[in-house]
Amino acid sequence: MKILLVSLYHPDLVHGGSQQIAYELFKGLKQVEGVEPFLLASADHHTPAMFKSGARITGFDGRENEFLFLSQGYDYLWHKTPSVNLAESFKEFLELLRPDVVHFHHFMTYGIDYLTLTRKVLPDAKIVFTAHEFLSICAAYGHMRRLTDGSLCNRASAVRCHQCIPALPPEHYFMREIWMKTHLAVADVITTPSRFMIAHYVNWGLDPAKFRHVTNGMRMNVKPFRASTAGRHNRFGFFGQMVDVKGLQVLLRAVALLRAQGFTDFTVEVNGDNIHFATEECRAEIEAFFAAEAELPAASRNVIVNGAYHHDQLRARMARVDWVVVPSIWWEIFCLVISEAWSFGRPVIASNAGGPAERITDGKDGLLFELGDARALADTIYRACTEEGLWASLAQGITPPPTREEMVAGFLEVYAETAQPASSAA
Repeated sequence: MKILLVSLYHPDLVHGGSQQIAYELFKGLKQVEGVEPFLLASADHHTPAMFKSGARITGFDGRENEFLFLSQGYDYLWHKTPSVNLAESFKEFLELLRPDVVHFHHFMTYGIDYLTLTRKVLPDAKIVFTAHEFLSICAAYGHMRRLTDGSLCNRASAVRCHQCIPALPPEHYFMREIWMKTHLAVADVITTPSRFMIAHYVNWGLDPAKFRHVTNGMRMNVKPFRASTAGRHNRFGFFGQMVDVKGLQVLLRAVALLRAQGFTDFTVEVNGDNIHFATEECRAEIEAFFAAEAELPAASRNVIVNGAYHHDQLRARMARVDWVVVPSIWWEIFCLVISEAWSFGRPVIASNAGGPAERITDGKDGLLFELGDARALADTIYRACTEEGLWASLAQGITPPPTREEMVAGFLEVYAETAQPASSAA
């Protein structure tokens, strides 16, 4: 069985959850007898050195069965690539490879219409689409978080979307919905890493029979460890991108509230980067806090900024904390950092919505707090620092996170399902 995985970026070039999962799946499928996987990962202006004159699809770093799609001129409004030459190269690539399964882990940098192109080129292939967020539903970055007031969005409509992005009329969002649904219709199966996502897509109007839940899984190439249950557990870690929806600003506000109450017996270690992708307001708030913290004497600092990290540094970073905080202010689809924290025996403190709320059992293997509420987070941090036996109880309640092998097995079941006739969808 030939399986082509189509990925948004290559994780060795641009870090991100969806591309990391696509690559984990690729590596896992390589271990399965009778399966030959291929990876097509996009590159764009983030990695200009990958581009060569006249090239559209190239090999990647001499690696077997790994290729780069050199995306240019992508239309983020309609999510399509206007280049006819790129479409022709993608068509030729499919014709040369002739995969039995084409599995899209994203459409961004390619175009949602590449699903339809795939169906036209390979009418008998199985087409699988994995939704890593709600980009097909939501024009506001796929977060389904209202830009009007920051609340979570449960329902998209032409008027509601116009209220979030008023520069475009309601009619645009009406046509956008038709455009997205038309091309998603050619997929035989749509998978989601979290179950709660399916309800959003079904409420939007997609066929529930097409959906399958397949968990994200990964292989941790480091030896797990557990911290001592003795003593205080007052060290907290943030791991991830410093962008608005990841909620680092909420965590920093909670730190300020705790200080104002006279409680300072804790530390927060910030591990991450990409603050340049944050909005101007969010970036200003975070950088102002960091600057003020740097002016304090070292002994008085509650927040330590460690910066970006590679996967092989994760063990050392996790060893410095007792708890991992996930203060996201959007649905946070699956949250790989929860899996990473659990792999090292670290309980997670997270917002009470979306993927974290689905994965974490409050009071058993972690703690949940009201999404976006800095005071609620401050109260939870105080409880974590002061309640005797809490850390040990939660650490004991952690179950191993999903493995790469579990994910591979789940997708192999999806690939093996009899494909629906493509003619009606096309």
